[in-house]
Amino acid sequence: MPAVAGPAGFRGRTKARRAAMQALYQWDLSGGSAREIEAQFRAEQPMDGVDLDYFAELLHGTLHNVAELDALIARHVDRPATQVDPVERAILRLAAYELAHRLEVPYRVVIDEAVELAKRFGAENGHRFVNGVLDRLARELRAVETAASGGAGA
Repeated sequence: MPAVAGPAGFRGRTKARRAAMQALYQWDLSGGSAREIEAQFRAEQPMDGVDLDYFAELLHGTLHNVAELDALIARHVDRPATQVDPVERAILRLAAYELAHRLEVPYRVVIDEAVELAKRFGAENGHRFVNGVLDRLARELRAVETAASGGAGA
């Protein structure tokens, strides 16, 4: 099955990931339901070119599975989740959701997109942290795929 969804294609998914990361960050800091946050984002944020279906899936799927995702991430992080920068925590949750639940999206795409989000929105050198965690997580969750391509990482 192709990884392109809807008329927005790959660029629309990139924009969906960015919006979902921002929504997850907002949820992490202020709480609220996924529905409330989604409605607020659709009303208040520029969503031109965003694959809205993918945005909704990423937001709802990540929040629905947040305990599972945090447990997966925790195995590859050297500090409690509360000590991870909130932007990087949102990025890691989002990417962990895609690695665990969107198997048609190549792991390298997931990692590359997450690293780009961390470069743009995260702390200085946060992208290195995100890359390292996701590299190890991809090896765990996508062992066959990473082995077939010669390993994880970007």
